[in-house]
Amino acid sequence: MTFHVRDLRPDDLPDAEAVVRVRRAALPFMVTTPAGVAHELASAHPAKRYRLLLAEAPDGTVVATAQVGLAYDSPEPGVSYVNAYVDPAHRGFGAGTALLRAAEEHLAAQGAVDAYAWVLDEPAHRAFAERHGYRPSRSAHFLRLDLAAGTLPPLPRELPAGVELRPGSAFADDPRPLFEADAEMTADEPGDVPAELNDYQDWLDSVWHQPTFDQELTTVVLVDGAVAAFSAAQTDGATRYSSAMTGTLRAFRGRGLAKLAKTDSLHRARAAGYTEAFTGNDAGNEPMLAINSWFGYEICATETRHKKQLGAAQ
Repeated sequence: MTFHVRDLRPDDLPDAEAVVRVRRAALPFMVTTPAGVAHELASAHPAKRYRLLLAEAPDGTVVATAQVGLAYDSPEPGVSYVNAYVDPAHRGFGAGTALLRAAEEHLAAQGAVDAYAWVLDEPAHRAFAERHGYRPSRSAHFLRLDLAAGTLPPLPRELPAGVELRPGSAFADDPRPLFEADAEMTADEPGDVPAELNDYQDWLDSVWHQPTFDQELTTVVLVDGAVAAFSAAQTDGATRYSSAMTGTLRAFRGRGLAKLAKTDSLHRARAAGYTEAFTGNDAGNEPMLAINSWFGYEICATETRHKKQLGAAQ
């Protein structure tokens, strides 16, 4: 079957809705919305050379999509990524191959040397990646918590001296302290593609103003007035909540502040009507996996990052 690969049309709601439909069918552990998809494209840093590709069947139905770009925030030159999603009902007909071919051509033309792709840890997905020259590296888990039926750990009746809880929205006038905290936590995250957050405006555009980022349900822990930890929330505005990043600044670690932030955020998410909570952790991030297990999260899927050398380096 022949598939037509094209870019998502900016400001085209049916295109954004098609991307959401395919992503939810292929990877139902992510929080994604049409507004969030449109914002991904509109807010992408120019150095990212970002494209949102769609694969259409002969009848015009979008059956697959891919996020493609350069890891411009990595200190390692030539790093890029392609994450492709194919509707399970349309797998095995060549849509994924058509997307991958277009993605790799774009990345190679932009000077990329290495391409990374997240691949579900299932036989058919691994085989597809290997056939196209991708080799496995690190793994990460998706975790799910039933907010409607599960029992959350209680919030402490009294906070330690000097400790305060604030919603992320309390920083609406000046979110820079959260940017600085996010930058430090990101630098310490385990992974095979290091990233450096050093562009405040880009962070505002791509993170703070992302429609799925829920400032109100994000919880920030202050110690003597300074940001010490936070649990960032993403929501779909309906039933699905996701912890995008939970962590503690180095100077405040070992005091249970990440647990406190996440406990507060989860309680408030459930009170707001969210029924499913998701998160993701590097398979080697044992401290966060232990925290999430304590909350009652269970692993629902595993992805393995795969790497391929492009162009002359292949």
